[in-house]
Amino acid sequence: MEKLIYLSWKRDGLTIDAYRKHLLEEVSPRILAAGACALNVSVADTQQAIPKPTLLMGEGATLSAAVAVWMRSLDDRGPVEEALREQAIRLDGYLVTESVPQPCLDRDWADGTLSPGVTHFTWFPKPERLSDEAFYHGWHVIHTPASAALHPLRWEYVRNAVARVLTPGSPPIRAIVAERFRDVLDYTDPARLYGSPEALKRTVEELPLYGDMEAMHSTPLSEVIVKSLGH
Repeated sequence: MEKLIYLSWKRDGLTIDAYRKHLLEEVSPRILAAGACALNVSVADTQQAIPKPTLLMGEGATLSAAVAVWMRSLDDRGPVEEALREQAIRLDGYLVTESVPQPCLDRDWADGTLSPGVTHFTWFPKPERLSDEAFYHGWHVIHTPASAALHPLRWEYVRNAVARVLTPGSPPIRAIVAERFRDVLDYTDPARLYGSPEALKRTVEELPLYGDMEAMHSTPLSEVIVKSLGH
């Protein structure tokens, strides 16, 4: 089983709501028909009425959607990318290894319905100054445990390490992270989003161990689990 993540920027003139409908009603059936074992579609958040998205950084301001596809073999991804490209002006695809340090253990909604809450979606490259060993130590060993104190109300944490770039010309990012919050207020209210001032200070100080602020990209997304694994 292989997990593929595609970052998509819609064509000009297409509203985000129309793009969401296109992805869910037209693209998703084609991806499933191509043999996808599971599929998540997350779209730029207009459903939650977030006027000033928290931690909106870099290309997060323009990202239209993130689509995660699980396939038995990435060799079969051709029809997936063909479908995703139809209404996109840019598509960045990555093969990733998924880790879930904080799983959602109380899901009670069906496939195909809007997931509650909001996803804080982040992606970034490995700084050239860091070796792979140092990068993963800083990201996994140092930051991951600290992030639980930084976001005490976080509901789920999915950590994807990029194994390779799939689409020619796409940026060589190394990390894609999805942090789920149960209630939109847990995300929009800084008093609920962040833990103690000490936890925030520690996170800022530790950032250079795995990333650079100017290279970070993040945005809130609304998620639909079109098909979960095993269904």
